[in-house]
Amino acid sequence: MAKTRIDALIGAIAGDIIGSPYEFNGVTESRYRIFDFHCRYTDDTVLTVAVADWLSNPGSQLHDILAEYANTYYWVGYGGMFRKWSRAKNRKPYNSYGNGSAMRVSAVGCIADTIESAMTLAEESAASTHNHPEGIKGAQAVAVAIVQARQGKNKEEIKSELQELFGYDLNRSYADMLAEGYEFHVTCQHTVPAALISFFESESYEDCIKKAILTNKDTDTAAAVAGAVAGAYYGVPDTIKEKALNHLPEQLLDKINNFVNILTEKK
Repeated sequence: MAKTRIDALIGAIAGDIIGSPYEFNGVTESRYRIFDFHCRYTDDTVLTVAVADWLSNPGSQLHDILAEYANTYYWVGYGGMFRKWSRAKNRKPYNSYGNGSAMRVSAVGCIADTIESAMTLAEESAASTHNHPEGIKGAQAVAVAIVQARQGKNKEEIKSELQELFGYDLNRSYADMLAEGYEFHVTCQHTVPAALISFFESESYEDCIKKAILTNKDTDTAAAVAGAVAGAYYGVPDTIKEKALNHLPEQLLDKINNFVNILTEKK
């Protein structure tokens, strides 16, 4: 299985779809099934593609694209504040530190080639809505992790860089996280470090997704964030990639293919 630049974005989408049946209620390890019958794409996938669309069209306004996607795919489960923002005539950022900024940022990690460009683009991708420092930080951390994973850094190197740049405590063990209890968390402050630790202690893309889902009852977003980094590091297995993309409508697939063309031109 050869890794490609797009694997971070596909990894996020697949994570969203795999995690979707378990949102709110969570799941036990014994009951977890990859691609459960009730899998579907959610707002995490839609807004991930929206960011890719923005990056594919220089000069476009992200706040307009996010609102257009939200109002086109209106049934996929947006948070209340984002839904209200997307329908407003005068859209302004609402100082959110929710994990929405981190779950939609994977395309930035695909297109950026340096930590500096990842930081800049990630901040832009977050700030239309999530302009709180923690919302921006969460997006930046995921984007930087993706860039470093793509470029062949090992897990210890990635962890060290993220701790130095963002101050997250990434030295907790996965077992310690599980012992803290299984709750529904929607902030970047919780979701991003937990997803990263799930990645650091994983053995494969599939293992990372399962671990992330078992740390947070916001299962689709936890898996989307972890899946983006795991996709960049391990690559997404072809069978998972195929199943995930088969869940998407043609319009979203067209936008993904357009972004792939943009990435190909960068080589």
